[in-house]
Amino acid sequence: MARTIQSLERAAAMLRLLAGGERRLGLSDISSSLGLAKGTAHGILRTLQQEGFVEQDAASGRYQLGAELLRLGNSYLDVHELRARALVWTDDLARSSGEAVYLGVLHQQGVLIVHHVFRPDDSRQVLEVGAMQPLHSTALGKVLSAYDPVAHSEVVDADREAFTPRTVTGLGDFEGLLDLTRARGWAADVEETWEGVASVAAPIHDRRRMPVGAVGVTGAVERVCQEGELRPEIIAAVRDCARAVSRDLGAGRF
Repeated sequence: MARTIQSLERAAAMLRLLAGGERRLGLSDISSSLGLAKGTAHGILRTLQQEGFVEQDAASGRYQLGAELLRLGNSYLDVHELRARALVWTDDLARSSGEAVYLGVLHQQGVLIVHHVFRPDDSRQVLEVGAMQPLHSTALGKVLSAYDPVAHSEVVDADREAFTPRTVTGLGDFEGLLDLTRARGWAADVEETWEGVASVAAPIHDRRRMPVGAVGVTGAVERVCQEGELRPEIIAAVRDCARAVSRDLGAGRF
């Protein structure tokens, strides 16, 4: 049987202790409840506090669960509900567009692909669920950067790598792209991340009107574009899909 890591076990026990019973506990309460020396308990609490999992009340010195745990919990729930609500609509989008469809969420300064519908042409394709895409160059990433303040702050502070000659890396030009994305309600990536590949994406909102993800179509430039411009029917289909998923999440009509 694989050995466990004692410090992680103690941290987990500490979080469970803070999650039940009294809302706030002092160092002595925590150390005695878990059978730990005060120095050991204090070291674990300091680490959890630095990571945002625990907060210390300035007046009393007592500890309580931190906001980062709530954010992680909401993220888990949102992602699973988002994917469940999007299944039918993304299948329809793949059929109507004839291209691959991706559902992405903000994760660790990038876009995490949480759902991928293959291009419906029976060609050999690789499932990309769990893959990460950059925020600044992909259509999904631009949508998240335009609508999600956290994504925006992360992409502004990040090193925006030029993947192709078309990648926009300058902050002023990039902010202009985000303004355009907000104005028209969708974002594009035409050979900015991968040569020969074009994408269109639109934002998904929840019942609080908060951006929880983005959905997009990706395919070869010659199929997604026509005479140098993105095909309007694909743009319309992506936006309709995003609206449908948003409505299913309780966002209402918009």
